[in-house]
Amino acid sequence: MGTWPRSRRARVRRRLAEARRIVDVGAIALREHAPLVRVCAAAMLTALALGAATAAERPFKAPRTADGQPDLQGYWTNNTVVPLQRPAAYADRAQLTEAEARERLDKALEPSETEAGTDADVHYQLTDYGLDITQRKMNIDTRTAAIVDPADGKLPAPRPEAAAKAKERADYTRAHAYDSAQMLGLSVRCIVWPHQGPPIMPTGYNSNLEIYQSPGYVTIITEMMPDARIVPLDGRPHLPGGVKQWLGDSRGHWDGNTLVIETTNYTGRTQVPGTPAGLLLTPDARVTEYLERTGADTLRYRFTVEDKNLWDRSWTAEYPLVRIDGMRFEYACQEGNYGLANTLSGARAKEREAAAQGTTPRDPVPPPRR
Repeated sequence: MGTWPRSRRARVRRRLAEARRIVDVGAIALREHAPLVRVCAAAMLTALALGAATAAERPFKAPRTADGQPDLQGYWTNNTVVPLQRPAAYADRAQLTEAEARERLDKALEPSETEAGTDADVHYQLTDYGLDITQRKMNIDTRTAAIVDPADGKLPAPRPEAAAKAKERADYTRAHAYDSAQMLGLSVRCIVWPHQGPPIMPTGYNSNLEIYQSPGYVTIITEMMPDARIVPLDGRPHLPGGVKQWLGDSRGHWDGNTLVIETTNYTGRTQVPGTPAGLLLTPDARVTEYLERTGADTLRYRFTVEDKNLWDRSWTAEYPLVRIDGMRFEYACQEGNYGLANTLSGARAKEREAAAQGTTPRDPVPPPRR
């Protein structure tokens, strides 16, 4: 091993001695001015804490579109394990702890085995197509219900006459579902799905949507049944009352940073998922949606449902929308249409078989009152 020259070793010793002297002087100064040092350090820590708190409290400033409106554009998902109504087990609790919420989410994401011979067992494997719940982007939501009003997290009780008609309608539909093509559900025939709304609700899979903005308009497209709902923002009135549309007639405006959309002109043949079977929104229904950008990758979606023929009061629910990587994929809903002939011919065969045995394939149920 080589050695340093004597002159170099001397220079190193002098520099080490100088460094020790500086350290000693600094230590003496710190001892002499310790109270001042502590005060300065405390002040710096306080300033940092206040700065962090101020930043945390500062509201998110949404980016703007070219025409100056809050930018809500992109691909979003409303995947959630939060039920529409609060379960009885949480009757007096609006929030879970984060640990409880994570446990609820983990339980929902547990793989489950299907029972042999059931419809689920012969269904195509969802994981092969990225549709299984375990493959979705989910967020931790500590709420026990999506409904925020009423405060108990429950739907208002339907009016007695509305509940009676809903039961008649549901019973008749079950008994006569295969009488004709027209009796099959709207979603089976790929006409419209309940989650499309408005209000837009989470669905079993493909629970995604796209929002696109252009001057004077906002367009919302759900992935599962991609009907484009084009919402004008120019203050024009709703369509005449006699004009009904599957997705209603939507009109929007900005209230500060919140997009407000009011929808009327329902057909009387659709309903909000999670409400009692057969309880269809009537042509008098009004749904008001509120969309607000709450972060770089989050939106708040809140809606209020009013229908004087169904409930004595309105109700409001809320879901977070979380940004996902695009694109939105085509949902080519055709299975029900392709299978329609087989579905109806199978029902007729069952009726012939029952007639040969002197029985009826279903209980006679009178049509619902109008």
